[in-house]
Amino acid sequence: MIPAHEALARLRLGNVRFAANVRGSDAFLNQARRAEIAEAQTPFAIILGCSDSRVPAEIVFDQGLGDLFVIRVAGNIVAPSQVGSVEFAAERYGTRLVVVLGHSQCGAILATIEELHRPTEIQSRNLRAIVDRIRPAVSGLLNAGLDHDTLVHQAVRANIRASADHLRHGSQVLEQLIQEQGLMVVGAEYSLETGQVEFFDGLPGDLQRPAAKAR
Repeated sequence: MIPAHEALARLRLGNVRFAANVRGSDAFLNQARRAEIAEAQTPFAIILGCSDSRVPAEIVFDQGLGDLFVIRVAGNIVAPSQVGSVEFAAERYGTRLVVVLGHSQCGAILATIEELHRPTEIQSRNLRAIVDRIRPAVSGLLNAGLDHDTLVHQAVRANIRASADHLRHGSQVLEQLIQEQGLMVVGAEYSLETGQVEFFDGLPGDLQRPAAKAR
């Protein structure tokens, strides 16, 4: 079992490599690795991320087959199926780090802001279910007098925090793992523009430093 702080360090270093366009040899798929994990998996981190095609977690963190347990849904929202998926991986595989990974210019956030400004009468109830989960984190920002770019940035982060808090406090299973077995749930934002991931929510003081540069 890899401790949460070590898993976080791996992700940080992997992202440094990705942003610097330096790939690690372990990230490449090969027959030996497929054979190694055919019978069992031991992912060292759980990533609850957005479905956006520009944010594939394994690539962003320069990881390979079997390294990450990835759950993707528009807007990195947390609904019962996502909570259950995190519980499953944390219990079954002993994974001790959960990352809620949002990103800049998130389409689900933009759609929610648009809906709050100009509610639509005709909208798929399934799409509305996503917007409704994002709405509470975003609605309080609308009257803050923010320009559009600042509003979107703060809304993205507020939504990440809300999802991370939901995982920390909305599951008895995860709460117990946090209290007794060192599970850590953190929030992070990926920049589409720079390729860098910033971990900003849920970090203990000694883990708030950035990763070293890629070599």
